[in-house]
Amino acid sequence: MVQYVERRRLDQIAQNHQGMVAYASAYQYAALEEVFEAAQVQGQAPFVVILDQVTDPHNLGAVIRTAVCAGAHGVIVPMHRAAGLTPAAVKASAGAVEHIKVVRVGNLNQTIKTLKDKGLWIYAADQAGDDYRSVKNTGPLALVIGSEGEGISALTLKMCDHRLKIPMAGEIGSLNASVAAGILMYAVYNDRNPIV
Repeated sequence: MVQYVERRRLDQIAQNHQGMVAYASAYQYAALEEVFEAAQVQGQAPFVVILDQVTDPHNLGAVIRTAVCAGAHGVIVPMHRAAGLTPAAVKASAGAVEHIKVVRVGNLNQTIKTLKDKGLWIYAADQAGDDYRSVKNTGPLALVIGSEGEGISALTLKMCDHRLKIPMAGEIGSLNASVAAGILMYAVYNDRNPIV
C-alpha cells in the first residue's frame, strides 16, 4: 500500500529519508523441519549452523551470509541470551536471510538431541578439540559456534560428538565468532565440493 504524506511526517519517522519511507513486515523464523526439507530438495545431506550465546546481531548477520555462501541449509539460534533477527542482523546478512532457513528454538540442547536423532553429527568449535583440517565433513552435520567471551555452554559442549579447533599463530587466543564460523563452514564446503 502506498500512502502520500507531508514531508514533516517523514521527518518524524526517519531523519535521512530522501522523501520516501518503507515499512516491511518482521522476518518470520522457520521451523526445524523446513531445514531438512531444504536439504532434501537440494538432494544433499543436511548442513546446519548452531549459534550458542552469540549476542551480537552483526555476528549473526555475518554468519547467515556466510552460511548461504557455504551451502548450509539452516541457522539455529536460541530464544534466550542470543541475538535474534533484528534489523541490524538482517542488514548485516546483506539479503542472505531471504535464502536460508533461520530457526529460533526455546531449548538448544533439546534441538541438538533432535538433530542427532535425525542422523546429524554435531561438531563444536572448541580450542581443546582436534585440528579441523584433520576431519572430513561430508555427511549430515551441524556446527556449533559459541560466543567470543563465553564460548559454548558446558552442557551444550557435552552433547557434541566432536570438537574442532582452528589452529592459530601469534598472541591472540580467539577469533571473532563469525570468522571462526566462516572458516569451519568453508571446511565443510571444501569437503563436500572437492576440486576435480
